[in-house]
Amino acid sequence: MLNEVFKALSDPTRRKILDLLKEEDLTAGEISDHFNMSKPSISQHLKLLKNAGLVQDEKKGQYVFYSLNTTVFQDIINWAFNFYEK
Repeated sequence: MLNEVFKALSDPTRRKILDLLKEEDLTAGEISDHFNMSKPSISQHLKLLKNAGLVQDEKKGQYVFYSLNTTVFQDIINWAFNFYEK
């Protein structure tokens, strides 16, 4: 799983999406408003972030909201601390 996480984090667009979601849950359309790229491209970035477990989605009415999956970030931090302790 860590490989997918680091691959997802390697892209600046995906890191900016994570920064946006740090503030509040957003729809794909709201996220795409912050970028100069097509909505399908943003959807692809969201798919990679979701597959890596960094974001989760929830359907509310007719919209799908994306949010950070903080559990995965805690796992990364724990891994990093354990890595340096050895």
